Amino acid sequence: MKIEEVKSTVKTQRIAAHSHVKGLGLDENGVPLQAGSGLVGQKDAREAAGIAVDLIKSKKMAGRALLLAGPPGTGKTAIAMAIAHELGNKVPFCPMVGSEVFSSEIKKTEVLMENFRRSIGLRIRETKEVYEGEVTELTPVETENPMGGYGRTISNVVIGLKTAKGTKQLKLDPSIYESLQKEKVEVGDVIYIEANSGAVKRQGRSDTFATEFDLETEEYVPLPKGDVHKKKEVVQDVTLHDLDAANARPQGGQDVLSLVGQLMKPKKTEITDKLRMEINKIVNKYIDQGIAELVPGVLFIDEVHMLDLETFTYLHKSLESAIAPIVIFATNRGRCVIRGTDDIISPHGIPLDLLDRLMIIRTQPYKISEIEQILKLRAQTEGLSIDDEAIAALGEIGNSTTLRYAVQLMTPAFQSAKVNGRSQIIKEDVQEISELFLDAKRSSKFLTESSKFMK
Repeated sequence: MKIEEVKSTVKTQRIAAHSHVKGLGLDENGVPLQAGSGLVGQKDAREAAGIAVDLIKSKKMAGRALLLAGPPGTGKTAIAMAIAHELGNKVPFCPMVGSEVFSSEIKKTEVLMENFRRSIGLRIRETKEVYEGEVTELTPVETENPMGGYGRTISNVVIGLKTAKGTKQLKLDPSIYESLQKEKVEVGDVIYIEANSGAVKRQGRSDTFATEFDLETEEYVPLPKGDVHKKKEVVQDVTLHDLDAANARPQGGQDVLSLVGQLMKPKKTEITDKLRMEINKIVNKYIDQGIAELVPGVLFIDEVHMLDLETFTYLHKSLESAIAPIVIFATNRGRCVIRGTDDIISPHGIPLDLLDRLMIIRTQPYKISEIEQILKLRAQTEGLSIDDEAIAALGEIGNSTTLRYAVQLMTPAFQSAKVNGRSQIIKEDVQEISELFLDAKRSSKFLTESSKFMK
């Protein structure tokens, strides 16, 4: 009998275009390193982004926006991602593309407002009275059904909870027994019950039962410290869009008609301004009481020249509101016509009144040495073995065409090396793959020449 160990797939993650970016790569004085945190070169742009991050952290960036302007493949999206990493994972980061606003289901301005609200976080801190501990006893007490008949109903539930300090026996309402059943609570589980709402949360199995089975899917947690009845601070991070969506969706019943009604609804529903104003009032009330704290996040709009005059006007108004995120635009256009107009030409295709609000960061084309460094980083991220000659050949290709095209060739080149019985990419693999897969310039030249012969 052959027995093979199954390898864990937990750490296996999809490698995306910017998986290698982990931050802006600045030293303690805010000066950019030549290569750091996955970014290479673009020192001026990274230093400017570092100053913007400091302004955001000190809450002095409200009502302003950044514009990353530069040719394609110069790291605009990478810098925006790096800013998000620098701000931390608790700060909302919402990326979108300019063309996303042109939806057939909802209005352009609604798409923008939805993404604005996704980019604003709310950190709610509540001190709740809870009963927490390991379940030592769980006994439902039955009585005669008051409606008559042979059935019996549960009048109350007796539950025993144990902590490192002591034990307590509680008599609970039958509605809490339903919550315990939904959470699949049994003796030996660590749970907590909120005193005011009766909500039950199962945290895991007590670690005293960890040796009960050789293989188990349970998560084991230590026995809680302190008393069974205690005050606990609960921190919850939500976005304003989460609150909008939760209040816009009717709860409905559990009968068949309401379930069918929910299925028949369109995929997207517009949230009214009236509802948003009501939610803003409640949020402001919580902030004044000190229960909640507003966390302005980052809204990243790529290909901003794709927006039209109507959406630019709406953006201008939204940036001036009291609750607004930090907006980062990116574009690769110089002077072009503003979409939605026939003859108004403006820098980057953005109206001048909005341009006045923007702090513009320029990204420049990479030098050949920087392209080679980026290629080495990508090879390391994708787990590819590549020699120096192949890196130099790819660097030349990236310099004469685009960096993206050079990066795209790496994985097919590795496949070619494997077919030829090698575990490392060499120069010949790069040359072979670059002849099989054309770049945009060679492809368009080939088609232009072909069309001449066809005439």
